[in-house]
Amino acid sequence: METLKLEFKIDREKRSILVEKEFSAPLDVVWSAWTRAETLDKWWAPKPWKAKTKRMNFRENGSWLYAMQSPEGEEHYALAQYKEIVQEQRFVGLDSFCDENGVINEDLPKSTWKVEFEPEGSHTLVIIETEYETEEALDAILKMGFQEGFTAGLLQLDEHLEKI
Repeated sequence: METLKLEFKIDREKRSILVEKEFSAPLDVVWSAWTRAETLDKWWAPKPWKAKTKRMNFRENGSWLYAMQSPEGEEHYALAQYKEIVQEQRFVGLDSFCDENGVINEDLPKSTWKVEFEPEGSHTLVIIETEYETEEALDAILKMGFQEGFTAGLLQLDEHLEKI
């Protein structure tokens, strides 16, 4: 099996995390995996957790409300609010922790996500940049296991894409 690029960089000055991940699939397939609830639910949460979409409207000013669900049924909700979408090129949004109704928890870190897609022949490079309001928010998200959990999810997307 080929080795696909996966880089994870933390920039404390910019209060950001930059992740570059190459996928062995064409642009339209990778775009769909990031923008359709039924596919996101298959890879977004690190095993043994599962992602469970409550509602999704992938359009500018739309949102994705989902839960990370443990094998025991414990749920942690998050809300992605889409601010900009350029079909098969990028999307930008705000990501927040919330309750099951999408009410944002102001005590937990929020981030701005910019996800860009670059076709490279039969592969697609996805560049994800998350920015945080404060260095404390960046530290908090890292302490929550963001790097390990997000890396696991991205590798699960590799597995999913191999099956289709």
